[in-house]
Amino acid sequence: MFEILYQDNNLIAINKPSGWLVHRSWLDKNESIVVMQTLRDQIGQHVFPVHRLDRPTSGVLLFALSSEVARSLSVQFASKQIEKTYLAIVRGYVNDEAIIDYPLIEELDKIADKFANKNKSAQEAVSFCRGLGKIEVPLKVGKFATARYSLVELKPQTGRKHQLRRHMKHIFHPIIGDSKYGDLHQNRAFTQYFDIKRLMLYASSLKVTHPITHKPIIINAKLEPSWQDILLNFK
Repeated sequence: MFEILYQDNNLIAINKPSGWLVHRSWLDKNESIVVMQTLRDQIGQHVFPVHRLDRPTSGVLLFALSSEVARSLSVQFASKQIEKTYLAIVRGYVNDEAIIDYPLIEELDKIADKFANKNKSAQEAVSFCRGLGKIEVPLKVGKFATARYSLVELKPQTGRKHQLRRHMKHIFHPIIGDSKYGDLHQNRAFTQYFDIKRLMLYASSLKVTHPITHKPIIINAKLEPSWQDILLNFK
């Protein structure tokens, strides 16, 4: 069963585990166990998605409990009224905070988007990044005698596909465990040292205006035990 972080008559938020698809997708048409159907069975009513998390990303995932509420929340997401906060472990040392303003070309799926315009110009994409802690471990990676990692806070200001993963790659601090945009050698070293193999990206908090009461709601997710153990090493 999913951990429920928030629930009322209109909304429900869960702590999504890594490895789950939010809904059935062309990305894996044979996958029958997905968040939407599992949560529906858990609470005994339909749920309506208003945003998504990548399959390997864990953390706060919000659903509406009616189509009307879903439409209202979708407007908030589209107009950038939602504040999303993530934690990530990345390659190298991130000492300060920065705004990553780097437009991204839309990534299209070969099957689901086969009729989409493939010549679109890059879209605005902005993310906030702040270093929270650092660690150096005695592992040789490539030409380096040790491996260095940082714990960072990330806040996407726009909602492009894989935005945080692509932005961190752009500034040469790819997220650990990212098989598509990351550093294969660093991923292997991290897995060897910490005995954990997954994307180290966690949706830790979501701030939204309640579509019925119009009051702000902040939904926080407690870090998984594997994350807690690793973060004890960061300074």
